[in-house]
Amino acid sequence: MHDLPPDLPRLRTLETWLIYTLKRVRQEIADAERREAEQQRGIAARPPAPEWVLELGLNRDSLPITVHVGGCHMAGKRWKGVARDVAVRALTEGVQACGHCHPDTALGIID
Repeated sequence: MHDLPPDLPRLRTLETWLIYTLKRVRQEIADAERREAEQQRGIAARPPAPEWVLELGLNRDSLPITVHVGGCHMAGKRWKGVARDVAVRALTEGVQACGHCHPDTALGIID
């Protein structure tokens, strides 16, 4: 039992189609490898997460709402990375500490 056609013209047609398909598959592989390499370069070039984060209010003139440890998933979308002394000052001036990452404990500030 053969799964290929027995005559030469159909075999040549099949060969041509397979060569065309193989070229397309190889091009897709090359594109996927290029995308993956770009993604890896982007990950490598990404700046490190800040150690401390101030979550900001709705407008740019409002005071910070919460202090977080850098990388806290509860920080929301509006935040900025700050130095340790800025985080300490914010906590001592009454900005709320995140209840999930506990920056006050990490900074050694206990109410």
